[in-house]
Amino acid sequence: MAEPAPAPHADTHTYPAGLERLLIVVSVVVGTLMGAIDMSIINVALPSIRASLGATLTEISWVATGYLVAVVVILPLTAWVASVIGRKRLYLVSLFVFVAASVCCGLSHSLPMLVFFRILQGLGAGLMQPIAQAVLRESFPPHEQAMAMGFFGIAILLGPAIGPTLGGWLTDNYGWPWIFYINVPIGAMAVFMASQFLHDPPYFARQRAASMDGVGIGLLVVGLAALQTVLSEGQNDEWFDSTFIVVLTVVSAAALLAFIIWEVRARNPAVDLSVMKDAGFTSGTMLGGLLGLALFGSLFLLPLFMQELLGYDALQSGWAMMPRSLVMMVGMPIAGRLYNRLGPRLMVGAGLALSAVSTFMLAGLNLDTSYVGLIVPQMWQGLAFSFIFVSLSTAALATVPRPRLTNATALYNLIRQLGGSFGIAIIATLLENRQRFAAVHLGRHLSPFNAQFAWRYQAISQGLSQLHGFPTNVANQKALALLNGMVQQQAAVMAFDYAFYLVGVLFIVALPLVLLLHAPRHLRRAPAAAAAD
Repeated sequence: MAEPAPAPHADTHTYPAGLERLLIVVSVVVGTLMGAIDMSIINVALPSIRASLGATLTEISWVATGYLVAVVVILPLTAWVASVIGRKRLYLVSLFVFVAASVCCGLSHSLPMLVFFRILQGLGAGLMQPIAQAVLRESFPPHEQAMAMGFFGIAILLGPAIGPTLGGWLTDNYGWPWIFYINVPIGAMAVFMASQFLHDPPYFARQRAASMDGVGIGLLVVGLAALQTVLSEGQNDEWFDSTFIVVLTVVSAAALLAFIIWEVRARNPAVDLSVMKDAGFTSGTMLGGLLGLALFGSLFLLPLFMQELLGYDALQSGWAMMPRSLVMMVGMPIAGRLYNRLGPRLMVGAGLALSAVSTFMLAGLNLDTSYVGLIVPQMWQGLAFSFIFVSLSTAALATVPRPRLTNATALYNLIRQLGGSFGIAIIATLLENRQRFAAVHLGRHLSPFNAQFAWRYQAISQGLSQLHGFPTNVANQKALALLNGMVQQQAAVMAFDYAFYLVGVLFIVALPLVLLLHAPRHLRRAPAAAAAD
């Protein structure tokens, strides 16, 4: 008797198991983690780099901006490049480029040289992310897909969290070049492991003859590069008060619109946008972009608050944020196991609610906040982020066929990255404007007609005069400057609390969007199978 044909949705793919799967996971997670760390590790070292290279504040910002622009530009092109040269080969090339560029960054003796090699670094990091996510998806069977996304989430979310701490420690103890040199031994190990344990899936052999979509690639590069530059540099250039930002915004909008029109009609598009016809993928990806805005906006606020208002240095603020990272490391595997029982709607919904509560807790920060007061909300936030990231990335890619996985993961990561860039840009602008507004409001109380101000002003002035021997006019000026400083400090606290509050509201606003998510097929079949039994 002939064997029955497999069911329409039967999974005939052979998955690696045991030690082989573990080695594959380590091979791709290590590279992704390096790229994620280098996105934030540079920030604490910028003052040292600036002093070493003699750059201005505006010029030195391009060390960070160049990396982000390169990541965003290359992400959507990953699938096309992989289809031409092979996925394993591309991953190895991207690792090699990243490590070699890291060495060159450390050896750089001028700003243009450093920015150039940071761009190369970003290209390598951007290529690694979607390949790693696709490899992990293909290495785990459907009922363990959430676990695979947990491993990917550890790299993506842990990198920005530990980057500042690691960067501060290396810069203080060994000098800024070592934030780049540290990638060499880790990268060498990743190259060796990837060369031994990664393999191209069979379907890539059928795509290598794809022709080059030069027009699409050109439009995409121009559009995304202009957009990321606007988001990264807009705050420094006063946004649309700058002709440079206005021109880049127009160029970005025109190029991206032309890119979409071109790609929809192209015979061999550089980026296959037809994957967006998958409702599950599109809803999950759009929700991922919105949450990227809230998540990365929140991650941006806290270290800034600790360093500017509580007086923490980079290393201290990094240690203060470490508990959240540890909770995420523990929470990702737990979220992966719970996903198969609870499904994406309940998991993402619970994560959003918990994120809102923890962010509202952070909206109560003040100058007297203790170390414990900083840690507790972060631990809840770490658990919430674990639930959201694992469930959302698993649900978004659940219905995407394997031959289109690399393309889908590239688009998913692109939208998440752009969401984060929008979040940081919006929060930074909001913070500055709100602080200015609060300072004006509080400054109205600095009036001789305000009895409390007059009493405090007189007390400080007399103290400076009697205890420190300042002349009366000097003591009066210093007293006024001290009171004005207090006002500015309190205005900053109010601005941070307001920003945290708005991020919490955004998490709540996103709650209804979980209804757009659908459980993967293997989860939908489970209740039916149980009922049949």
